[in-house]
Amino acid sequence: MPFPLRRVPTAEFERVLAGIGAAPDRTRAFAALTRINTLYMITRAGSGHLGSSFSACDIVCRLLLDELSDPFEEHGDVYFSSKGHDVPSLYAALIGLGQLPEEQVHRLRRLGGLPGHPDVATAHMPFNTGSLGMGVSKAKGLILSDRLRGRSRRVFVLMGDGELQEGQVWESLGGAARNGMSELTLIIDHNKIQSDTLVSAVADLGDIEARFASYGWGVLRCDGNDVNALAKVFTARSERFPDRPAVVIADTVKGAGCPTFAATSMPAGEWRYRFHSGAPGDEDYLAAHAELMASADALLKSAGLAPLRLTDEDPRPAAPAAAGPRLPEVYGRVLLKRAADDPRIVALDADLVLDTGLIPFSRAFPDRFLEFGIAEQDMVSAAGGLAAGGLLPFVHSFSCFLHARPNEQIYNNATEGRRVVYVGSLAGLLPAAPGHSHQAVRDVSALGAVPGLVVLEPANAREVAAAVDHCLTADGSVYLRLVSAPVPEAVAALPAAPLRTGHGHTVRAGGRIVAIGSGPVVLGQLLEAAWLLESDGVDLRVVNLPWLNRVDADWLAGLAAEADVLLVVENHYTHGGQADTVARALLEAGLPDLPVFHGLGLTEVPACGAPAEVLQAHGLSAGQLAERVRALTAAAAR
Repeated sequence: MPFPLRRVPTAEFERVLAGIGAAPDRTRAFAALTRINTLYMITRAGSGHLGSSFSACDIVCRLLLDELSDPFEEHGDVYFSSKGHDVPSLYAALIGLGQLPEEQVHRLRRLGGLPGHPDVATAHMPFNTGSLGMGVSKAKGLILSDRLRGRSRRVFVLMGDGELQEGQVWESLGGAARNGMSELTLIIDHNKIQSDTLVSAVADLGDIEARFASYGWGVLRCDGNDVNALAKVFTARSERFPDRPAVVIADTVKGAGCPTFAATSMPAGEWRYRFHSGAPGDEDYLAAHAELMASADALLKSAGLAPLRLTDEDPRPAAPAAAGPRLPEVYGRVLLKRAADDPRIVALDADLVLDTGLIPFSRAFPDRFLEFGIAEQDMVSAAGGLAAGGLLPFVHSFSCFLHARPNEQIYNNATEGRRVVYVGSLAGLLPAAPGHSHQAVRDVSALGAVPGLVVLEPANAREVAAAVDHCLTADGSVYLRLVSAPVPEAVAALPAAPLRTGHGHTVRAGGRIVAIGSGPVVLGQLLEAAWLLESDGVDLRVVNLPWLNRVDADWLAGLAAEADVLLVVENHYTHGGQADTVARALLEAGLPDLPVFHGLGLTEVPACGAPAEVLQAHGLSAGQLAERVRALTAAAAR
């Protein structure tokens, strides 16, 4: 039975802040209300990072209410989260303080709402974050700018403990100490869990106090979920280290604030924390909401205030109809089967074993599963060494990180002629809820020019299996681009076809209006567009070309001879993508007659939101593709 989702109206935040004068009690109560609305926002959005939002909540609330000077003024103290995925609790706090519109409490991860990771288009977000490790560097630049312009203010940066595995963090520390950046305070949300499992099980941090001290930073430590301890540590920071940057290692509990989400409630021996990302189910939501309400009302009662008055909102949106397969999961099962017969295969992971489909492999072949943590450059260079030793490394991360952070290391492996398979999940525009830090829409252009590396995007489970087999026998390296959004039913049903480098195959027969695409998102929209065009008498032929940086000249010449219009649609930026490859090949072929040609893809920073609204925002929905085909057909007829 659907039930209303409940939230704290801004008027209640105002009542609580006005009614509780003492800072510790006021901050505790404010944090309790903030957690209730964080739960509401993530549940309504259908995704988000509850555990990290809750572990950081007390730190955020202490800073905003009691520590920062004029944080909402142009030249006031600055706070931002480097890890970024804890931003729902920051949004909830800012809404509670009247610094963001109250209606945005309903718009987390929606088009025109609050992005899944911080974005400068949102008020009080000084930097775009979510791609890890950049926070101290950005803060240093801001401080240097302030000094050059004669300003003085403090900058507070929050980092996750897993984030400390990124090499840029350690690159950034020395310069801050050398320049005596007393303005800079780094806070480590040390909840001891990264993504879904323990930091110590992924890449142990060692003695982090000693590591920071060795760079010349002041080091302090406290209970990060105790507002009294936070108050004392921030006072000690200014008193003990007035002439240099300092780090506060805040020991927190992931999911702190209610037993349902708290990592301390995990059963003994459990390796996976369930509330890193996604949204809670109904049972967990109701249990957590009751716990949070009891905590908040107890704090209000002790202050002599009436219980919270909540606003009932609509039930959570209905779950989408049963979705098709997710390609990373399919890929993981295929790799497991192939590895049983091929001892050369080793799998490397960058703290994303669940999202890259590698759990079965890690259990079946623990000695051939190599976890590197959030250290993509190290992982890719190690893959080069494994290849040099005669193994076939399959290297895994989200596409947005795998193509970009270790790009130089990928190129270096290529110059040595090392055969490596790079497998990027979460590729392309969808899912769009996390925001542009996690949408890989420049990976084809970034990797397409690497010598000897082929970019291959399978569309469904059958093509994933064929793609893995190709990777096992290819002469060079492969970047396997896996969309993580569910595969549409029409695409899932497409039959298998042989994979020949640079060759495509028709997945919907039609006339002389031809659309090329690849992967489940684009092919799904093109097949739907073809259905829409039938009523206009336009018989759209849809061709699957899974090779994104290769096209066979003879195959393309044959296709062009059968086309009056050739449209290439891609789940990527238009510059440096598949359309550019096809267009160049067409021009170099010297054909006597060329079809009307058009490339269509992204031209702007990808939007955050629900799948349908984001496809619409970028002109890639089935209806918009059908309209574009109509216009091109009319142009060809003139």
